[in-house]
Amino acid sequence: MFFCASGLEIEIQITASDSIGNLAYIILIEKVTQTSSGRKNQSLSNATNLFENMGGKWYLIHHHGSPILR
Repeated sequence: MFFCASGLEIEIQITASDSIGNLAYIILIEKVTQTSSGRKNQSLSNATNLFENMGGKWYLIHHHGSPILR
């Protein structure tokens, strides 16, 4: 997806988050802007990130994104 991009920006808007024990999730909207050959391409996606606390540190253990169709 990003292998040809010379620039990449990701803006996020968090819509929900919570933690339960050693697991946490964040639901967000991602606005991805890619630059390739001087052209910019933007896309929006709904994303869910799942984290687990292991040894006192939070690790991303799963990411899922689905495009928002316009």
